[in-house]
Amino acid sequence: MNIDIKPLVTEKANAYSEKENCYTFAVSPDANKFQIKDLVEKLYNVRVVRVNTANYAGKRKQRYTKSGILRGQKPAYKKAYVTVAEGQKIDYYSNI
Repeated sequence: MNIDIKPLVTEKANAYSEKENCYTFAVSPDANKFQIKDLVEKLYNVRVVRVNTANYAGKRKQRYTKSGILRGQKPAYKKAYVTVAEGQKIDYYSNI
């Protein structure tokens, strides 16, 4: 199974990572905690202590245009809160 993972870099996530040493990622909805833990440990060479997840449903969107109403839906995703061991950090920009 191929798991998509991308870091969420927002003001709230950055404050949380500095305060609690916990980093946020958007992952595939079908990924479980063990797969997320293994992937983060391999990508960033850190020891993961805990993984919490939250499912987000896709939001419905619509806009009014000259030709009528266009309706669609954003994709669903899962947010993973990954806590790393004390003294370790994740640098999001190291893999670029």
